[in-house]
This record gives sequence, structure tokens and C-alpha cells, in this order.
Amino acid sequence: SPPLLRLFPGRLSAFPLFLLALLLGFASLLWLQLSCSGEGPAPGGQDRGVPRQPCPPPAPPQPPEEEPSWGPHRLALLVPFRERFEELLAFVPYMHRFLSKKRIRHHIFILNQVDHFRFNRASLINVGFLESGNDTDYIAMHDVDLLPLNEHLDYSFPEAGPFHVASPELHPLYHYKTYVGGILLLTKQHYELCNGMSNRFWGWGREDDEFYRRIKGAGLQVRRPSGITTGYETFQHLHDPAWRKRDQKRIAAQKQEQFKVDREGGLNNVRYRIESRTDLSVAGAPCTVLNILLDCDTNETPWCTFG
Repeated sequence: SPPLLRLFPGRLSAFPLFLLALLLGFASLLWLQLSCSGEGPAPGGQDRGVPRQPCPPPAPPQPPEEEPSWGPHRLALLVPFRERFEELLAFVPYMHRFLSKKRIRHHIFILNQVDHFRFNRASLINVGFLESGNDTDYIAMHDVDLLPLNEHLDYSFPEAGPFHVASPELHPLYHYKTYVGGILLLTKQHYELCNGMSNRFWGWGREDDEFYRRIKGAGLQVRRPSGITTGYETFQHLHDPAWRKRDQKRIAAQKQEQFKVDREGGLNNVRYRIESRTDLSVAGAPCTVLNILLDCDTNETPWCTFG
């Protein structure tokens, strides 16, 4: 007989076995409920910076197609990604609920770089823009490790120009005036006007500084939030530098090239292949994962590899 049944004397009929199954199911649910919390720290007293959600999480509202209060626009949330799965598991359901509560029609695209080159955030955003489809009319360039905590932050259609949600006055780390990284909203028309982002930035940093110059060169004005009083506590930054070290190495002429403006490349010359496209759900939140193989001309940018 199975080991569990050996704990009970005699032969068990179907009814006691049914009661035993109910008892085990109730005990499992009770353990799950006690181990989860809506606001508290992680089990064991350690708060690793990941927002805790009720367990199981409540289903976010779904916009009916005929519901006018959700507005006519639809956001493509473009999330450059590689290997930060613990951050992704927190990010997708959190952002889906945040945007749904604000009645923002949206689609989350996880832009997963699966080639062997160094990480290229700008090229991934270019690919996400090209692959996001005609049913979205504006984009959010959104870091996977940055969660908005203030419900007054605006994610609506940025008709007047690029809208920098994670402004220098609010971002927990970067405070210089020309910073446009973290979370930036643009209409698709404005992104095309800038010819997207430069594909020359392999490794960490500088691609958003170059994009700021593209925005200014296109005659656009960056707008930022007003009336937000939460300061540097407006966002939760999930990144742990001790666990996820940034690729800040500068190879060959990269140190000199990183300060130049790329006047030729962008959307027009990004080279890639979609290995797979998968629609999935993370804790009830829908998203699309694009497995992306970027290509690199080592004659143009030899710093795309470590070798």
C-alpha cells in the first residue's frame, strides 16, 4: 500500500479517503494563505525589494471593446529583457494591474535577447516597436526593474510630445537634467520621427543619452510629471547590483564612440530575427514574449562581443 495509507490502521473506504483529501487540500490552502501577504516582507524576515501581492492575486479588470471610458489609444509596453526572471515575475502582473486600474489599454511585450552578443537595450526597443503591430499607437520604453508606486503618474497617450515618466526629480538613482531613461512614453509617429534609437550601444548605458539628442534634433520637447510629491520614493527599484552586475566594460573604441550622435542608424538599419513569439500569462496578466536574435557588424561595432 502507499506509504501515506500505512499511517492509518485497517482498510480505508472511499468516504474516509475523500475526507482525507479535503483535509489535505484545506491544509495546503491555509499554508499558502499564511505564507503570503499583501504588504509585508518576504518569509524569513528578508525583503528583497519585490512587491508582495495578495495570494492568489485578484484578477485585474478587462476592458470591453465597446467601453469608451478606456479611451481610443492603446499602449505597447516595451520591456528590454535578459535573464532577470525574478524581476519579470513581479513586473508583468504589477504593471498589468497598475495600467488596468488607470484604464489604459495596453499590451506588454517582453523583448528577450537570446543571441550571444552583449545586451543592446536600444536595438531591442527598435525591434519591439517594429513588432508591436498596428493595434497600438504609442509606446513605453520601460525598464523591467522599475515599478511605479504613485497612482497619479500619467501613462496616457503623449500627444504633445515625449513624456518622461521616470523624471530626474523622481527616479531613485538618476537625477541629471537630460536623463530620459527608465520609463519614456512616445507616440509611434514621434518615435519614427527620431528614427528610433541608435543600434551602436552594446553593454550598459549611454543609449538613452544619445536618444535625448535625437528627440531635440527632431524638434520635440520632453515633458515630465507635475504635482507628484513622493519624490525619490515614487518608484520601486528592484535591481540588486550585488546580484545583477551591469555590463559596464568599454572595449576598443567604445569609450570614445559612446559620446557621439549616431546620425545614420536606428529603425532603418536594426538587424534581427525573431526566433519565437509566445503569448503567455503571468499570475493572470497577459504578455507576449519575443525571443530576439540581434545581429552585429563587428567591423562597425567590434564592442558587441567580449572576444
